[in-house]
Amino acid sequence: MSLIVVGSMAYDAIETPFGKTDRIVGGAATYIAYAASNFIKPINQVSIVGNDFASEELDELQKRGVDLGGVEIKKDKKSFFWSGRYHMDMNTRDTLVTELNAFLDFNPVIPESFQGSEFVMLGNITPGLQMNVVQQLKKRPKLIAMDTMNFWMDNALDDLKKLLTMVDVLMVNDSEARQLSGEFSLVKAARAIMKMGPRFLIIKKGEHGALLFHGDQVFVAPALPLEEVFDPTGAGDTFAGGFMGWLASTRDISFENMKTAIIVGSAMASFCVEKFGPTRLKEITRTDIDARIRQFVDLVNFDIELV
Repeated sequence: MSLIVVGSMAYDAIETPFGKTDRIVGGAATYIAYAASNFIKPINQVSIVGNDFASEELDELQKRGVDLGGVEIKKDKKSFFWSGRYHMDMNTRDTLVTELNAFLDFNPVIPESFQGSEFVMLGNITPGLQMNVVQQLKKRPKLIAMDTMNFWMDNALDDLKKLLTMVDVLMVNDSEARQLSGEFSLVKAARAIMKMGPRFLIIKKGEHGALLFHGDQVFVAPALPLEEVFDPTGAGDTFAGGFMGWLASTRDISFENMKTAIIVGSAMASFCVEKFGPTRLKEITRTDIDARIRQFVDLVNFDIELV
């Protein structure tokens, strides 16, 4: 059992109404790996970093079962850097700085040792690079999932549509689902998107939970009401890591098990927002995770007698 994770590894500078950090590790692949490694090992990481990416951060990932054989280190460039400031509602943010640096040279290569991995998570990078990864796989994985964003819908729609015919699961938020489908109703949007290729669709709604679609089946997952959201950076990627980590560990891609995976992903995301960056993800234990999952179960579990 193994999971390939493809995406960015970076540094972030984050400002929220509750604090500020000038430099903390980030990137989609980093968050995905931290979350997924609680359930499945190895995580076969495919990314690129610069000469400033701390060896301590790489060591920490390796200790958690992340195989860095697919991570290129550009010794003549710095790592991808992003800076942003969140508004009081924590749902909107302003990007202050984006420095692609080494990420400009990212050309993901799947090492021979990663071939045969049963699960693949394509983090949010250009659809062309995501497609390139899929085409490198010598054997069709059991499940390929991908994330994307509005920017690629605006600037690389043709590649995105080709890629959608190659994957099993698409993860988007509600505004992205509406843009991609041209439908306002999320149910109609889901139907239209699944006709484009993916058998499963996850629509993330932030503090309002997530929706899972497959054929005519729909599952609505709640979000855990939290007293404080300290930093939402990486929550979506952490969700993806928990979701894929659970599926890879169980090797069960039925709709019923995906419902469980949605709850696991939501639980992991609820930890992520409690501190800056992946700080909280580095602290939690499997006992903490199990307790948080039980909170989600209690949130929606009820008995009703119809007369």
